[in-house]
Amino acid sequence: MSKVLLVLVLLLGGAAAYVATRPDTYHVERSATVAAPAATVFGVVDDLATWKDWSPWDKRDPAMKETLTATTTGVGASYSWEGNKEVGKGKMTIVDSRPNERVAQKLEFIEPFQSVAEVSFAFKPDSADSTKVTWAMDGKHNFISKAMGVVKPMDKMIGPDFEAGLAGLKRVAEARRAAATPPPPPPAPVAEAAPTKPSEPVAAEKKAPAGAKKPGK
Repeated sequence: MSKVLLVLVLLLGGAAAYVATRPDTYHVERSATVAAPAATVFGVVDDLATWKDWSPWDKRDPAMKETLTATTTGVGASYSWEGNKEVGKGKMTIVDSRPNERVAQKLEFIEPFQSVAEVSFAFKPDSADSTKVTWAMDGKHNFISKAMGVVKPMDKMIGPDFEAGLAGLKRVAEARRAAATPPPPPPAPVAEAAPTKPSEPVAAEKKAPAGAKKPGK
């Protein structure tokens, strides 16, 4: 075995050993505050038919093929997609749905690689008209994803997509809230003041005739 080949084998062996020491699991999480009630934000996330309006991945392949179950909300609803190399192929199924509190999904990647992840959305009201949304994803690494994570960790790979998705969710939920909010009533008309009568001129004091005595004299 030549020295060059030996060096390559040692390098590859060392790299493989290092990759094997990387964490077996990953966690990605991002949060955003939406100016809408928790019920409104939950309604957008829980309905898979609305995902195309705010999902960051739909924009990467406008021609992506999407398949939805007859029921698009709540436990059991699923969404399948198949697109270009940027979005691949996969399936998303709602496995937990607690109104105004939480939505959890099973995310199955089929192409370009096979993997399964757990996704969750938590809704925490900040006020009657404001909600903090936390989007998280947890999964397990195989050797290939560990190797990819050495170059670009999962948080840096998926995190920006979550941020873009939350910005889209904020836009859709706030627009839905605005559409559902009745406009304020018009201001009451100001009552017109009754016209005032011009003051009558004060009669000029009549002068006493010349030579007449003033009273008391």
